[in-house]
Amino acid sequence: MSSTGGGRKPGPSGRRRPAGDEPGGKGDPDDALVLIAAAATELAKLAQRHKFEVLDHLLAMTRLEADEQLRARSRRKLS
Repeated sequence: MSSTGGGRKPGPSGRRRPAGDEPGGKGDPDDALVLIAAAATELAKLAQRHKFEVLDHLLAMTRLEADEQLRARSRRKLS
């Protein structure tokens, strides 16, 4: 049995990231919500094509929730 580089990951480099700047994360929460809604829409299409009715329904709910969160954030920014 061979190992493919297991072991511990290297520790942090000592540099601190700015707040909210997660690795691989881009943009603000609004951008994340737009991406989530778009991904849910595409995944729902895939679920429909393969007749995964429950997954289609759950993904539709995900899209609605992302849209609602985006609307709520917009309302808070206006006030």
